[in-house]
Order: sequence, then structure tokens, then C-alpha cells
Amino acid sequence: MTDHSYQRELQRTYAAKRKARRFAVQGLYEWKLSGNPSHEIEARTRAENAMHKVDLNYYHELLSQVIAEHDSLDALLNDVLDRNTEQLDAVELAILRLGTYELREHIEIPYRVVLDEAIELAKHFGGADSHKYINGVLDKVASQLRAAEKAQAVAEK
Repeated sequence: MTDHSYQRELQRTYAAKRKARRFAVQGLYEWKLSGNPSHEIEARTRAENAMHKVDLNYYHELLSQVIAEHDSLDALLNDVLDRNTEQLDAVELAILRLGTYELREHIEIPYRVVLDEAIELAKHFGGADSHKYINGVLDKVASQLRAAEKAQAVAEK
């Protein structure tokens, strides 16, 4: 594989994961409001959308695992939030749970990438300044879950 084709493949992979995150946030939002099971949300999403450029395995993992582990994710969030998770906007909560899950379970993704992706999701789906709140909360979660990585990033500045 040439360097150019490798770069193109990385970009496709990155874009496919980004799309998976977008669909997962929508599914988590639906789950929060409706209580529909993740497999029903996923089946409908796959049937109603063009998913050929989405990392379907990652989408499935994010949707099913964030729902399955929402209590433990909320416990991590409650340590750093200025209010209870039930007081959060459903979109913000979906993004925070997803970001916390990625920080905890996907250490191969740099914490700054997780934060950047969450910020983009908040800009796309959230209120006017929700991205600032999302960034602040997930930065605190990263300080707990990725302390060594954050310390190294600060040292490199």
C-alpha cells in the first residue's frame, strides 16, 4: 500500500467512525426519550438511512454499550458535573455518555480526539454553547481516566 493510499484509507476510516458517532448520538437521544431497546433503534436506523459509509461495527458498539453501561458512565460523569445527569439536556447527556465511554474503553483514540469529536457533535446537535460545557466536562473525565496521557500532552506543550 502506498503512503497516499494509506492516508486515504485512514481518512475513510476516520469519516466512517465520525458518522457512527453521529448516528449513535441520535440513537442514544431516542433511547433516553422513548426507552426503545437498542436493537430496535439500530434496526430502524439501518433501514431508514444510507449506512454504506458508516463504521457499522463501531455504531453498534457505541449504541449498545453506552446504553448497557449508562449507569457506570453516569457515575463517572456525576463525579465532575455541576448538576445531576437527569438535569442535563438529552442531547448533551447522549454526547457526554458517548465521550465518557470512548475515553474509558478506547484508549487507542487520543483523548484530544475524543474531546474534539464530542465538541463537533455538540455543535451539530446541541444548543448554542453546549460545546463549551461538553468540552469542560469531558476534559475533567479525561483527567480521571487518562491522567498520564493528559500529563504527557501538557509536558509536550
